[in-house]
Amino acid sequence: MTINVGIFIFDHVEELDFVGPWEVWNMVNTVLKNQGKGDAFQVRLISPKGGQVRAVKGMRVLADVSMDEVDALDIICIPGGNGVRPLIQNAAVIEWVKYIAPKCSWVTSVCTGAFVLSKAGLTKDKRLATYWGAFDEFEQLDLEGTLVPNLRYVRDGNILTSAGVSAGIDMALWLVGELFSPQFARDVQRAMQYDPAPPYAGDV
Repeated sequence: MTINVGIFIFDHVEELDFVGPWEVWNMVNTVLKNQGKGDAFQVRLISPKGGQVRAVKGMRVLADVSMDEVDALDIICIPGGNGVRPLIQNAAVIEWVKYIAPKCSWVTSVCTGAFVLSKAGLTKDKRLATYWGAFDEFEQLDLEGTLVPNLRYVRDGNILTSAGVSAGIDMALWLVGELFSPQFARDVQRAMQYDPAPPYAGDV
């Protein structure tokens, strides 16, 4: 059975927030092909109106479909970025998230994408992760949910949220481990050669 994944993109989305999970979930298909098996994931980029999106650092990306063309998903992923601020004021987007989320097995976010989940009423009494620099803003906006510091990702029921930018890769790999097995997730991680060893340690 194919797992239908939608990654929601928008103007001024943070590039790695969506490209990281995209790489992980599509790498699953690559590893399966190398094992003589068929694809497991269909991953599509969804935007509010379809067409081209310009990400926060200038990357231009074409969405596969508009949100109006999608009425069911197995996994939804909402990335973050500066574009989240106007996004949470976009009633049509929030209504679509409210509509699509109950149909999903997993509702995920990266960075300030958690703001969108909260605005859609999905995070009441939930533990959440988001970008460390956005904690104060989350509270100032009076969004619902308990933010958990110093974790790369947080699972609460079927809500799976991750911290900033690169943390979305860890979140997506963890989900692969849940859907398949930890060993298979390790195979995917190895295929990506994802083994972080940055030259300078971050102070978090």
